[in-house]
Amino acid sequence: MGTPELISPRSPRVVAARKLAKRSSRVKERRFIAEGPQAVREAVEHRSGGEPTLVELFATVEAAERHTEIVEAARAAGVRFHLASDEVIAELSQTVTPQGLVGVCRFLDSPFDEILAARPRLVAVLAHVRDPGNAGTVLRCADAAGADAVVLTDASVDLYNPKSVRASVGSLFHLPVAVGVPVDRAVAGLRAAGVRIVAADGAGDADLDAELDHGTMGGPTAWVFGNEAWGLPEETRALADAVVRVPIHGKAESLNLATAAAVCLYASARAQRASGGCRSVTSS
Repeated sequence: MGTPELISPRSPRVVAARKLAKRSSRVKERRFIAEGPQAVREAVEHRSGGEPTLVELFATVEAAERHTEIVEAARAAGVRFHLASDEVIAELSQTVTPQGLVGVCRFLDSPFDEILAARPRLVAVLAHVRDPGNAGTVLRCADAAGADAVVLTDASVDLYNPKSVRASVGSLFHLPVAVGVPVDRAVAGLRAAGVRIVAADGAGDADLDAELDHGTMGGPTAWVFGNEAWGLPEETRALADAVVRVPIHGKAESLNLATAAAVCLYASARAQRASGGCRSVTSS
């Protein structure tokens, strides 16, 4: 690998990348920042609209030497590469202890109609999720559970917020994500595609264990998740085919959003993969 000069903190490339910390700049440029080796590695391998999703890579000398395979793959893909000082990486990064790699990526969200056309069987709908860390973590859970897509409604946080991207730990690059979809359109479109709409709510009338026992979770399902503090508004709950709560068997008051989402998504994933549906071992 060659040794280009360290890019200056005052370089137009650094200034432009730094601006992507603001949503208005991200929307204008249709670019976002991905930090760390895991996210950058996934970005190098991902393509959006037939082009590499990663368009620019900044790396410290130490990180470039430690992750030569990432740098070489980026260069082979025609990605603009810059060696950068710790100061530059710190300016571009949103973390306290940057890992030395920062990538500039193209927006990669998918049109909602394309998600529907693919006939998804498991979808996570983030209806009123405002915390970027939670949004990224739910996306990661959906990826791990084998979901076909994630939908962020127009009432949810920006998918490309640096905290969302970081919390997804690369899962952002693994499955289709639609953004800015009104919740009523999301529900109507998924239902028309043959997907059952299940709202996750701690005050739900149905119990997740009972749903599994009754074999109702084995079909195509979209889980609708609400706000971290106040859950789902009544008008959104009314759109669902069922409002389901995760049972609390111990003394905990409740589960946080990401934990509840993981439980719900994995319950559906297991039911969909089980022969004849997922039933309790105590069922007759």
